[in-house]
Amino acid sequence: MKQFVVLFLLFSSISISSQNKASNEKPPVFPSCDSLTIDVLQHCFDTKVYTHIYNTFEVPEKVTKENYKGEVVVLFEVDTTGQFKVLYVEAMYDALKTEVKRVFSMFPKVTPGTYNGRATYTQYTIPIRIPLVNQTVATQNSEAENELTKLEQQAVAEFDSVNASLKAFEDKAYSSQLNIPFVHSDYAKFDRQMNRIGTNSHTASKPFIYEDVSKYYDFKAEKDKLLKEADSWGSRKLWNEHLVQLQGPDYWFTIDPVFDLQTGTDANADFNSTYNNTRGVLIQGGLGDKLSFSASIFESQGRFAEYVNDYAESLKAFGPDPAIIPGRGIAKRFKTDSYDYPVAEAYLSYAPAKFINVQFGHGKNFIGDGYRSLLLSDVASPHPFLKLNTSFWKIKYTNTWMWLKDVRPEVENDKAFLSKYIANHYLSWNVSRKLNIGLFESVLWTNSNDRGFDVNYLNPIIFYRAIEFETGQGAGNAILGASAKYKWNDHVNIYSQFVLDEFSLSDIKAGEKSYKNKFGYQLGVKYYNAFKVDNLLLQFEYNRVRPYTYSHNTIVLNYAHNNQSMAHLWNSNFSEAIIIGRYHYKRWFANAKLIFGVRGFDINDGTDNFSYGGDIYRDYFDRPFDTGVKVGQGIRTNIFNGNIQAGYLINPATNLKIFTDITVRNFNPEAENTTTFKNNTVWFNFGIRTDLFNWYFDF
Repeated sequence: MKQFVVLFLLFSSISISSQNKASNEKPPVFPSCDSLTIDVLQHCFDTKVYTHIYNTFEVPEKVTKENYKGEVVVLFEVDTTGQFKVLYVEAMYDALKTEVKRVFSMFPKVTPGTYNGRATYTQYTIPIRIPLVNQTVATQNSEAENELTKLEQQAVAEFDSVNASLKAFEDKAYSSQLNIPFVHSDYAKFDRQMNRIGTNSHTASKPFIYEDVSKYYDFKAEKDKLLKEADSWGSRKLWNEHLVQLQGPDYWFTIDPVFDLQTGTDANADFNSTYNNTRGVLIQGGLGDKLSFSASIFESQGRFAEYVNDYAESLKAFGPDPAIIPGRGIAKRFKTDSYDYPVAEAYLSYAPAKFINVQFGHGKNFIGDGYRSLLLSDVASPHPFLKLNTSFWKIKYTNTWMWLKDVRPEVENDKAFLSKYIANHYLSWNVSRKLNIGLFESVLWTNSNDRGFDVNYLNPIIFYRAIEFETGQGAGNAILGASAKYKWNDHVNIYSQFVLDEFSLSDIKAGEKSYKNKFGYQLGVKYYNAFKVDNLLLQFEYNRVRPYTYSHNTIVLNYAHNNQSMAHLWNSNFSEAIIIGRYHYKRWFANAKLIFGVRGFDINDGTDNFSYGGDIYRDYFDRPFDTGVKVGQGIRTNIFNGNIQAGYLINPATNLKIFTDITVRNFNPEAENTTTFKNNTVWFNFGIRTDLFNWYFDF
């Protein structure tokens, strides 16, 4: 444990001999050094510290008698008043720790270090050698003790030179190739800036990259507005900083704990309370300007509102595990009525040229400007993906290849989940200063005949629909789509989507509402700084998807993963209207959402077992009729889902929030069966969460 603490301190602070300062940073200054030029101030500071220690430190008698040889590691800081403070001492003897504190209490007050002209805290880690030596002199003489070649000198000094390259942390994430964690409420903070008339931004393909958004939104300036005065290491880490943050000349990384600790109550459930207990770690960093990486590991246990638990168990994969937590993954049973669901997400992001970004990882993606997406959404569990973003002129072209699983017992093969794959591309074109249009094409195929990942679909510019025919009828399921966005003014945006799974012109002309006409559409509007209230966003969205959309006559070729849709959370055979309000002021925030919808469910009463088009995992050949197909057919169900949330941003560096919310859900089918029945929920929740992803409970 002690070794871990020492390693942590070395990684989370700056060595006294490693001050290669940025141009906007100045080290603390002893009075006798204030006449020197800035390029030698750090060396003067180092020398004064070691000289003071050598002249003042008295090795305890016990340490001398036992002929101890070793080091004392000291973590100290110079605060904004110029006062030296010992934060931590690692030593074999308590007497050495006491002596270190005495020596540092005798340091004179100095001029504090500055960053951007403002006084700041400066941390250092130094070793003190026992028996005591003048380390400044020892360092100068160490190279002269042996007659080494220049190459040998460089070699033996390599480790120290790595330490010497450390710099003050500068939040380089904000100009990196890292993804901005896709959270709807957080994206709303810079949505207006990216959608002002005349910007050449592309806002449909998500998550965004920091480097792209930083052209419109100053992350560093906005974070600085939120900084709290913090007079200790612990308070800075709580309110303002990453737990571990390290930066060199061409690399940087951060390490943060991840929490999602919630407790609540479902007024209509049989159990006493709901809860979620997530602990994890998030590691992010960059190597040079072109390569960034992120990895997160979550270990979770939870019990949710009853309707969420029922839905999770309805998604159950084959095998002993009882549920799939929506949006997260397969869950084991925990105790008698809870779930244990580990999740891991990670990716590499690389920009070989200024107009290309390549990402490979395990996570989610989203295409659209709305709360929902009918093209590609983030409602399903994380999955492996490869993504290529190409931006030039007025164009952004996004190719995404995904590896998915069908986990139903009907398709189980040798106790293994069925593999399937999606390849899609999305072309975004800024037609004018106000108008953007997008074109979408996707194909899904399975590992039939040991086909594996079909290299035909690796071509990023070819038409997938043509390949589908070339590789044989039934080889895949192609979906087409389009989007449009119009900037009415700097405060109002109108957006839309259209998805086409199958289309018959003759049936459209006949006007008989054929099952073949499998399509859906979205219409929405966003009102920024609504009613002249800064940071208030109002949004209205309408989605409608006809029965059988996203399904296929081959049941494995549905547009889904882990028993969840890759598009809209409600699958198909539905219509919904959504009203959203979002507001933030300094670190405070509030969100409200109202959803009014109609869905159609299968009757499944033993006599009528037809597919009515809402379950995309069913073969649509098993339908009750060919014409007269309409949204809401089957068991017509009216749904209301309302949620109000308010909270406080604890740490803007880690996006740690404390919040409380209440969800009201009314689920009213016209008829009932074993899986579709009337259910009303009032779910109150309170918690603290590192907000890194969208979690949808509005099914």
